[in-house]
Amino acid sequence: MISAEKLDGLLSRFAEIEYRMTQNPDPTTYVKLSRDYAELAPLVARVLALRKAEEELAGVEAMLMDPAADAEMRALAELEQAELEDNVEALQQQVRIGFLPRDTADDRNVILEVRAGTGGDEAALFAGDLFRMYQRHAQLKGWKVEVLSASEGEVGGFKEVIASVSGDQIFARLKFESGVHRVQRVPETESGGRIHTSAATVAVLPQAEDVDVAINDGDLRIDTFRASGAGGQHVNTTDSAVRITHIPTGIVVAVQDERSQHKNKAKALQLLRARIFDEERARLASERTEARRLQVGSGDRSERIRTYNFPQGRVTDHRIGLTLYKLPEIISGEALDEVIDTLAMEHQATLLAAEGL
Repeated sequence: MISAEKLDGLLSRFAEIEYRMTQNPDPTTYVKLSRDYAELAPLVARVLALRKAEEELAGVEAMLMDPAADAEMRALAELEQAELEDNVEALQQQVRIGFLPRDTADDRNVILEVRAGTGGDEAALFAGDLFRMYQRHAQLKGWKVEVLSASEGEVGGFKEVIASVSGDQIFARLKFESGVHRVQRVPETESGGRIHTSAATVAVLPQAEDVDVAINDGDLRIDTFRASGAGGQHVNTTDSAVRITHIPTGIVVAVQDERSQHKNKAKALQLLRARIFDEERARLASERTEARRLQVGSGDRSERIRTYNFPQGRVTDHRIGLTLYKLPEIISGEALDEVIDTLAMEHQATLLAAEGL
């Protein structure tokens, strides 16, 4: 268990933050103090609850050791002891998790990118299935999904679709989805009834704020062109699509979803910031080799992370050896939490072991 000194240090720091907030600090300092207060308050509440439960448990144990206690009091104390021991154990685990290093991007909104991989038309159809899975999951969570760019497949689905997803704790929930998703099924385009294997890649990028990524106008090359695809005459006659190249990194983004060139440019800059921010996070992660080793999968988009086997109704996540025979419920987005929750718990357990908590 975490040492009493460490817990005392947390409570002292929290008390100091509370005191400084009452001393009329300047607005910038107050905002920082408020942020620190909000971040620490849940953990402090768990620590106080733990200490109260430990005191109650100590009192019950003292009663059980009292030779003057009668049999009826002893029986009641033993029942209370069992309940308190379970409560203390649960609170200790919550406190340990609260002391884990926090991913500062967990609270961010995300850019979700789904691309068809190997498998031709079937890969595009599968990419469409994955995107709808995330859309439905987002709807159930009350998150907002806005498509930034989409390129449809020849027979349906998507060659590529990029969307922003906004809401509460989205990156914390979706960050383990990045990688190669594989499907095994009889394609709609297959007349012989043979099972094919196709793939799509998913990338989940935390959205960057202006303070995270400084983009100089001189580092950008902005081109406009006529959008292709659905949209009628307007799309084919107006240079509304925008392509932005970030010269220092070579990152290129293109958006043609809106009729307005101005709106497409704003979306393209949003996407560009996320990709630059993601590259910087990946660079820092690669420098922290130990931290990278502890991740549930590296988040590398070339890593095969999950297989959806339709004939068996099975979904297998290869990183943790999880297999669920709930493919219809997962691909509809309704049971995706069962996979995400297990991945998050495994990640926490690995970090706890590494931190010695």
